[in-house]
Amino acid sequence: MKSTWIQAATVLLAGTITVDAFAQPKPQGTVQVFTTAYNTSYRLADAGTAVFTSMPQPVETQVCVFVDPSKKFQTFLGIGGALTDASAETFYKLPADKQDELLKAYFDKKNGIAYTVARTNINSCDFSSDMYTYVNEGDASLASFDIAHDKKYKIPFIKAAMKAAGGKLTLFASPWSPPAWMKTNNNMLQGGKLKPEFFSTWALYYTKFIKAYEKEGIPLWGISIQNEPMATQTWESCIYSAEEERDFLKNHLGPTMVKEGLAAKKIIVWDHNRDLMYQRAQTYFNDPLAAKYAWGIGFHWYEPWSGGTPMYDNVRLVNEAFPDKHIFFTEGCAESFNDSGYHNWKLGEKYSENMIQDFNNGMVGFTDWNILLDETGGPNHVGNFCFAPVHADTKTGALIYTNAYYYIGHFSKFIQPGAKRIACSASRSQLLSTAFVNPDGKTVVVVMNRSDKDTPYFLWVKGRAASITAKGNSLSTLIF
Repeated sequence: MKSTWIQAATVLLAGTITVDAFAQPKPQGTVQVFTTAYNTSYRLADAGTAVFTSMPQPVETQVCVFVDPSKKFQTFLGIGGALTDASAETFYKLPADKQDELLKAYFDKKNGIAYTVARTNINSCDFSSDMYTYVNEGDASLASFDIAHDKKYKIPFIKAAMKAAGGKLTLFASPWSPPAWMKTNNNMLQGGKLKPEFFSTWALYYTKFIKAYEKEGIPLWGISIQNEPMATQTWESCIYSAEEERDFLKNHLGPTMVKEGLAAKKIIVWDHNRDLMYQRAQTYFNDPLAAKYAWGIGFHWYEPWSGGTPMYDNVRLVNEAFPDKHIFFTEGCAESFNDSGYHNWKLGEKYSENMIQDFNNGMVGFTDWNILLDETGGPNHVGNFCFAPVHADTKTGALIYTNAYYYIGHFSKFIQPGAKRIACSASRSQLLSTAFVNPDGKTVVVVMNRSDKDTPYFLWVKGRAASITAKGNSLSTLIF
């Protein structure tokens, strides 16, 4: 590979590209390489080019990443993060130049990592500074419905993100809890269930939210029914069994969305971990009436019962069993915030391993949790602090970019919505890889080197191969 490393500081510093390396045209048969690597300054850095030459049959001693563009799979939806109250409140504590920097860093297609997906919360969640809903106590008619709370920080923040993204985001919204008076425990926190007498009221609540946001100039692409419906949390939460969620969807939410003229909005079920993912999927999707309302199934990566081993096979099984339904990652973050961990390389590696494995098992898109948090890992009204790819020091106005930002960018910047995943296979276990063909015809291959040693390999396509070296503990995007 031609050794033309450009220091990350001149390519992508604080989220702003100062050298337009990503747009440089390359000759036919040339592979362009971008790399982020441990113990180097390379962060989405232009790592030079490699050239395809003839290689009819690799031998076993030659490490290869094989790509077959003729075998196509799911269509890529996009990548993004959550625009929560916490992110919005932190954003407006920054000076204007840092606000502009953050928006470009995430949403600008040329000078950032080109997020196209976003999530936000309906009512308060743990990453809010206070508990709130949009209606008065006991108002089952929803006559008092008002999103005034969101107009202070969250709505202006979402609008700014949309503008930075070119005017459009694939935005979906999720509730953490109905109002307390609608629940069996009379509390937005600590689980509880939706009272049967409020099923129809709660279904209408989603449509009120969608229409209120659209009146503010923020179109919603879709909703999920409930964030983490099997988790009784110290923060906002609400429990549904699979059958309860299925029946709420088919008897209340689905018909109400249709009645209110919102049938085109996507409805996501589950929105929780991989562990129970198949049991939930079969309950929803084997019921024809429920299945007709469900666009797909959402999942998270928090799996406390799995012994620390992500249960990727459950994603694959859902994809194989229900190929007409979409599989969408709706939340993930590194928990247990400690500011000494800002530069922990495992932050980014967790993202890339999960993204590669889940894309290869049929996932169509990926939504990170908060796009921005403060120096405490908040704000959070229940003390559930965590990491974001970017943190703000609200005392100094500085932005702190973790390597997770760059690792996510290796996917979000280069894989375009509408791309098709194609067959991709590595011949050594330390290399993880996935590949897509973009609508513009370019092939994008992402390769993670999980070992701490440099690994030379060949990118092999149809009897031709390009020689590349994966630096130890690195992530690379290859474009040809």
